Amino acid sequence: MSPARARARPKATGNARAAPNGKPAAPRAPQSAAAPSPFPPIADYAFLSDCHTGALVAPDGAIDWLCVPRFDAPSVFGTLLDREAGAFRFGPFGINVPTARVYEPGTNSLLTTWTTPTGWLIVRDALTIGPRRGEDLVTPHTRPPTDEDADHLFVRLAMCLEGEVEVELTCEPVFDYGRVPAQWTVAQDGHQADASGAEQTIRLQTDMAVGVEGDWVRARHVLGQGEQVYCALSWAEELAAPRNVDEANECLAATARYWRGWLSRARLPDHRWREPIQRSALAIKGLTYMPTGATVAALTTSLPETPGGERNWDYRFTWLRDSTFTLQALHYLNLDWEAEEFMQFIADLEPNKDGALQIMYGIDGRRDLTETTRDDLSGYAGARPVRVGNGAFDQRQNDVFGAALDSILLHTRRSERLPRRLWPIVQAQATCATAVWRKPDQGIWEARGKPRHYVSSKLMCWVAMDRAARLAAMRGNDELQEQWHATAEEIKEDILAHGMNGKGVLRQHYETDALDASNLLAAIFGFLPGSDERLHATVMAIANDLTEDGFVLRYRTDETDDGMSGKEGSFLICSFWLVSALAIVGEDQRARDLMERLLRVASPLGLYAEEFDTSTGRHLGNFPQAFSHLALIEAAARIIVIERLAEIT
Repeated sequence: MSPARARARPKATGNARAAPNGKPAAPRAPQSAAAPSPFPPIADYAFLSDCHTGALVAPDGAIDWLCVPRFDAPSVFGTLLDREAGAFRFGPFGINVPTARVYEPGTNSLLTTWTTPTGWLIVRDALTIGPRRGEDLVTPHTRPPTDEDADHLFVRLAMCLEGEVEVELTCEPVFDYGRVPAQWTVAQDGHQADASGAEQTIRLQTDMAVGVEGDWVRARHVLGQGEQVYCALSWAEELAAPRNVDEANECLAATARYWRGWLSRARLPDHRWREPIQRSALAIKGLTYMPTGATVAALTTSLPETPGGERNWDYRFTWLRDSTFTLQALHYLNLDWEAEEFMQFIADLEPNKDGALQIMYGIDGRRDLTETTRDDLSGYAGARPVRVGNGAFDQRQNDVFGAALDSILLHTRRSERLPRRLWPIVQAQATCATAVWRKPDQGIWEARGKPRHYVSSKLMCWVAMDRAARLAAMRGNDELQEQWHATAEEIKEDILAHGMNGKGVLRQHYETDALDASNLLAAIFGFLPGSDERLHATVMAIANDLTEDGFVLRYRTDETDDGMSGKEGSFLICSFWLVSALAIVGEDQRARDLMERLLRVASPLGLYAEEFDTSTGRHLGNFPQAFSHLALIEAAARIIVIERLAEIT
């Protein structure tokens, strides 16, 4: 990263400009996702993880996003959200465009190849994982630890493949989301430097000779063919770090062994879509917080859903609605240990006073996710405000009960045994769903407008009561089974009476005929059988009338009071839901065609953000998005099952 890149900051842009005569000119066109910008496209970032925190590496080799010691901590490198908020580059001097970037096969470790006028270089990056060395005091565990755990290290190693290459290291941490510049202390030997700020200290260890320039550290060294050089950033206990190239190589090798060993336990289909399923599995695991078993919705905060707009949210939390899709994916892949950990995290959550679970929690289970803004940050490509926390945490969203109970049913279906500690959760969520299903709420999309009778919320209350009845039957409680089944039938009748328009299509809420992609869940959760004409009509209406260039919108913003301004891109999870729904209603070829299109728009490294801008081909929203990858696995599984059944008939 050149000094100019590190310190350049774009001016805020408005929506109007002055004409030569001094009068206001016409408003500018909406900002394009492809507008020239010092911010790399969202999809060009590489995602690394040690299952405690994650990093985004830009194409030029700079770490533009890293929060330590865990996913939801303040950033140490935050150039993703402001070009002055800190970055850490390790690569060839004066060359910013790599020849190739790939994940080391079967891992979340990155290999970047560079060509320069004088030679070839390869850089290997990883947040390292190795054998557990006792209790983790940096991010303490509430779940039983496994044999491997995070080293709390970012290790980077460069090797010259041919010729000679001048390697540059620039490290400029800015603590607390870019607010506190680092104070550096360099060891006498010149190979170790500690950066402190905001009551935090991190250590840079390298075999290069470093020097401090203001609030950043730099080093340069010429590598000959076959030579290696490394650097490591540590926030481990006592700031332990590799002391030489051999130790750095062993950290990287242990990390690769961990990821491949983990992946070897997954059941991956021998199918043409094996690689995207595998990459999605690695992304989901990488977004899992190992100490508690929670899964963050995405690595980042405030990456915009609308270019330059205000639809910017903090997604570094666990949403209960994600839980059922997480468990579906984990069980499909035969990753039962991860499923168990996630289920136990849910069992530990503290409910509200009425017994209902919140829609989201912190990765440590905390309930208060009060939202604040960082108004001193420019935001990604000028998209403001930058948010920390999420103000939707205390919203009333009636779909949460269905997500929780479907998760419990999924988790207990194999054993046909309901753990004792989960039964009180079943009772509480069924009671809450019974009490609230007739009431309006903010809906699955967390609209910040007026509460409505959203069909998908009532649908998920039906899921809650249907699953509760099945769980009661599993437990042998006939009385509750009959009672909860009767409530489920009552909800279904209400939806079919008030939640459908004159064409027999499920509507967004009871006061509109607008479409909503969340009603695709009616197919996925079995609200109606795949042969039902009303379900087929709903799926086809969304496929034909709620899409842009074939990709699905959540809803049309001009038809929905969501409390926000601006347009948004197509939601990738909704497009994957449509694949599943098309397969369920018998539109197999259309499902397969859409799946192939979705796979083609993955990032260069096989990752997905939250949204896709069909007009520019750019990804939008927080990245990588767990929900998108979960839906990919579910959609792929639906089609693979159809293809496998066709082979034997």
